[in-house]
Amino acid sequence: MTSQRTRTKGPDLAAVAQLLADGTRASFCLALLDGRAWTATELARHAGVAASTATEHLNALVRGNLLVEERQGRHRYVRLADAPVAELVENLAALAPDRSAPPRSLSAAGRRRALAHARTCYDHLAGTLGVAITDAMTERGLLDWEHGFRLTGAGEGWLTELGVTVPAGTRRPAVRSCLDWTERRPHLAGAVGAALCGHALGSGWILRIGTTRAVTVTPEGRQVLRDRLGLSDALLAHK
Repeated sequence: MTSQRTRTKGPDLAAVAQLLADGTRASFCLALLDGRAWTATELARHAGVAASTATEHLNALVRGNLLVEERQGRHRYVRLADAPVAELVENLAALAPDRSAPPRSLSAAGRRRALAHARTCYDHLAGTLGVAITDAMTERGLLDWEHGFRLTGAGEGWLTELGVTVPAGTRRPAVRSCLDWTERRPHLAGAVGAALCGHALGSGWILRIGTTRAVTVTPEGRQVLRDRLGLSDALLAHK
């Protein structure tokens, strides 16, 4: 009797795990890491399932508070509920075994390399580029890991010099580490990571590649990241 009560107390972690234990639902959540809102039809096509099946799974994810829906006229869109959900999905992806089938074409192989090199993880940078930026900021004393992950005073000044504005008055942590699922090392997330990624996109330092999560660094972005963080051309130029 006591053990049964113990199992039922507190947050129902098993319910969340059950939602992500289904391959189709997990595929939807991974796709939505691009930060966009998708329709059920788009997600059904992405996962290779019937529209009715996609709707059933999406309803479960919305009820479980992993997704939220937005309606515009007759159209229904869904997106990840918030940044913590996105970071949860990315962290789980980093722990999961890679069962991806080998690419069947040069274009598929190129897309996979592009995603591994530089991509958005919801609203911050990930991949080789995201991890390299985090490492370089740490080496320069802009980020500190000794007393809990935090932005230093030098880091605040560095962001100001770049023209990066971090929104104030938000409940979101200023900095947060997110385990990168391709690099298996942490990259910068949180309000600072989102502000830096948004500024890089808005300033034309990085550009999205088609409709995927992959991004490429522009010549202007290469110069900024070379001058400000010492990143090499070899790392910045995706091949």
